Amino acid sequence: MQKKINPHSFHIPVMGLAFTLDSPIKVAKYGISSVISIVDDFIIEKMNEYYSNKFKIPYKEISTKVEDFRAKRITSYLNTVDTIAKQTFENLKSSFEEKSSDFEKYMEMLPDFSDLKQNFINTIQNNTLKEDVNNWIQNNLTLGSIDVNIMTKLDKVNYNKNEQLPSEFNDAHAALRGFANSNLESSVVLSAGMNPRLYSYFENFNDFFPTADNFLKKKIVLKVSDYRSALIQGKFLAKKGLWVSEYRIESGLNCGGHAFASDGYLMGPILEEFKNHKDDLIRDVHQILVGALENKGKHIPNTPLELKITAQGGVGTSKEHEFLLDNYNIDSVGWGTPFLLVPEATTVDSQTLKTLEKAGEKDLYLSNVSPLGVPFNSLRGSSNEVIKNKRITNNKPGSSCPKKFLVSNLDYTKQAICTASKKYQTIKLDELKLEDPNSEDYTEKLDAITAKTCLCEGLSNAAILKYDLKHKGEEQGVAICPGPNMAYFSKELSLKEMVHHIYGKVNVISTKNRPHMFIKELKMYIDYFSNKVDEVKDSVSKKQEKYLTNFQNNLHDGIEYYNHLFSSFESNKEILLNELETLKNELYNIKIPILVKA
Repeated sequence: MQKKINPHSFHIPVMGLAFTLDSPIKVAKYGISSVISIVDDFIIEKMNEYYSNKFKIPYKEISTKVEDFRAKRITSYLNTVDTIAKQTFENLKSSFEEKSSDFEKYMEMLPDFSDLKQNFINTIQNNTLKEDVNNWIQNNLTLGSIDVNIMTKLDKVNYNKNEQLPSEFNDAHAALRGFANSNLESSVVLSAGMNPRLYSYFENFNDFFPTADNFLKKKIVLKVSDYRSALIQGKFLAKKGLWVSEYRIESGLNCGGHAFASDGYLMGPILEEFKNHKDDLIRDVHQILVGALENKGKHIPNTPLELKITAQGGVGTSKEHEFLLDNYNIDSVGWGTPFLLVPEATTVDSQTLKTLEKAGEKDLYLSNVSPLGVPFNSLRGSSNEVIKNKRITNNKPGSSCPKKFLVSNLDYTKQAICTASKKYQTIKLDELKLEDPNSEDYTEKLDAITAKTCLCEGLSNAAILKYDLKHKGEEQGVAICPGPNMAYFSKELSLKEMVHHIYGKVNVISTKNRPHMFIKELKMYIDYFSNKVDEVKDSVSKKQEKYLTNFQNNLHDGIEYYNHLFSSFESNKEILLNELETLKNELYNIKIPILVKA
């Protein structure tokens, strides 16, 4: 089986619950890979109906009364997406003789250095027969991968009435089953850390094990923030006979969505470590895999399976894109946030799109709105923020919590409830009323309670509004989670414009003062570190002192790495070194509180 050339050196990562929910339907036919969130089976069911009707595919509703409805909804939608993507791809391949066709667009968007593009030009020049050109197209053009994302932390227990269901009906487990039972031949991206029980559940599905010809129908991708976590998780899965096909390195802070900050480890040094130890990673994990497959009586590959290293988080220029590919031998670069301004690729309602276009650096910030208790990238002026604040003003804070994907608190109930819910916030506010409203920290406590917002609804509502889908319940508006990079993209873009920007054919960034992605991330980490120091300045424990010291040392190591790296640059060297020196001094001036022994 001839391996087809991957047409693009970028991919579109998962964004929110709905922003990339139908991206493969829009872009897979052009060879562009993207990732669907399979968290929210409610919006997935609505989108399945919408697209089934649009493309005249038979549709049967899967109600919440159906056994295992969550997994079945996900399977059904993924099969619908797969059918549509393949159908539109076949239409594209047959349109090569038409002017302004999708085929022409496919070829135009390929980078000039693409082997695929050069091979097509050679085929056209050397073959006058239509049949020969058709054969080349069929044998060489590739559909973009239709990947899915599971946030491993979102694995709540489910109930039938008041009876707790077995763990395979937990949210993340059911989502995995939904993907595993689908027709897709693609990858599941696991994000937000390790979930041993979920990882063990993969063993139930043969598609994750290699066939006799070393083919993986379904692959595992781990989103990681450092080499150590990649090695630990890779070995854990290998002991179960499961191979990680890709490690997707994401900046802890210079990204969209939830921000899982590292302990001061920076993107550049992390990528360097993966580059230097990739062969070790493959060898060590392969050895464990072989033993596990042997014990299971499954096929054992005589050579290691393919392993890709990809990166994402804050990339914004073609030079940064090329640098990551060339300097770190990255297989693909994730471009997320800028694609929120590309309606041909993502799903964003018109009001939110306008707010994104106007957003500057100060409009994009890390908030504490997430019920998970993890910093969350937020946009000032989003309709979700406006509606939430209006409720607070009217003394009606909290959400009705119809979906319950983020429930986690067990302080007051037997079954977990969400900290953004009316139920939880009412209890907490009633407790707060017993305290002195004039006390120093009263307002701070009040804000901490009411800050949490309904992300289950907020992150899926863009699709409801964009496609005018039926929706019951109270208005929540749209919560959107762009990374800081959004500040430098200020207009709606066509798909072709965005792709041409990635490959350096055009420049869609008008501002002249956009910082380099490594400088931007370093600045964010120093600000994050400064805030952590402020949190404990009045009372620091030994554990906190050790954590902060380690954090600061890691930042110092990162700065030294960048000093050496930037010194080798041919362009912007002096500017980057000066910016680095400024940040180094800023870090030096942050003093960690010292524990004073009594």
